Amino acid sequence: MYDALNAGRIDVESLRRQLAGLPLPRAGEGHLVLAVDVSPWLRPDGNCSPQRSFGRGKDEHRMIPGWPYSIVAALGTGRTSWTALLDAVRLPSAADVTTITCAQIRQLVGRLTDAGQMEGRDRDILIVLDAGYEAPCVAWLLRDLPVEILGRMRSDRVLRRATPPRIYNPDGGRPAKNGGEFVFGDPGTWNAEHAVTHTDTRLYGQVRAQAWDRLHPRLTHRAAWTDHDGSLPIIEGTVIRLTVDHLPSRGEPKPLRLRWSKIDATDADLNRCWRAFLRRFDIEHTFRLLKQTLDWTAPRLREPAAADRWTCRVIAAHTQPRLARPLAQACAGPGNAGRPGAAHPGPGAPGVWEPARA
Repeated sequence: MYDALNAGRIDVESLRRQLAGLPLPRAGEGHLVLAVDVSPWLRPDGNCSPQRSFGRGKDEHRMIPGWPYSIVAALGTGRTSWTALLDAVRLPSAADVTTITCAQIRQLVGRLTDAGQMEGRDRDILIVLDAGYEAPCVAWLLRDLPVEILGRMRSDRVLRRATPPRIYNPDGGRPAKNGGEFVFGDPGTWNAEHAVTHTDTRLYGQVRAQAWDRLHPRLTHRAAWTDHDGSLPIIEGTVIRLTVDHLPSRGEPKPLRLRWSKIDATDADLNRCWRAFLRRFDIEHTFRLLKQTLDWTAPRLREPAAADRWTCRVIAAHTQPRLARPLAQACAGPGNAGRPGAAHPGPGAPGVWEPARA
């Protein structure tokens, strides 16, 4: 097996096209919801392994050497944590995660379009990101694609309101480019919401979503905008504050702050966004399934190219039982349970096939 991984060959582009053309899970209105996140293949003992970067293990705060992978998966609905893996890209050392992620999404959207996944769909693809990504920057870099960006934001962020109208100033002076501050930690700066919804749920009690429209970050020529030519853009979006009555883990519920790349959100858009973000945690269950059940990070490989080949194999192995779920559910039944040769209840049923949902 190690010889095959070290010297073998996999047509990665063909695999990606095949994955994009398969039946994919969709949200309630038939649109695609994709989650993007990074999962590390930790290699602390691979001192001779090249191109290692740093990542964190489970419940770890220290940085551990390894190969981080940016993984994209399509999210589904219902009481299941299965996702459809679509792409995995290894992040090189000292890489710009935002640039690589945007290129990865751009190529994936092109493959989905070529496969006919966008035909007859009047709604853009919703991309869900965690707080490790700069959602406004991703939205700006992908503004020419049929995608919506929904990302979680830190609780210490400060945004700005829409640019105030120009007023003649007899004393001269430069017109204001940014409006008043919107401080996440200061309710006195929020003013009235433009949309509020209340939804009763089984796991979280009542979910309250508040939305403030046309907010943007104040950009400077630093970090991702260091090499930006010309004046910096104003990237408007909608901020969504999500609060719940209780958590399934009985922990203290804290508010979530999300940023949607579109404006003028309706109540239906508000509910669609927060439901899609809660589904983002399905990709965490997928990472656990890949590592604990499919042995994604078990081989002691030296070369990163061999790790890429093994990652492709694991994605293909994960796809097969996902596609077999309808067959397994159709064959499962009280009369078949325990019979020799009877069908396994399948990944949709509680058991070892599927990580338990919170």
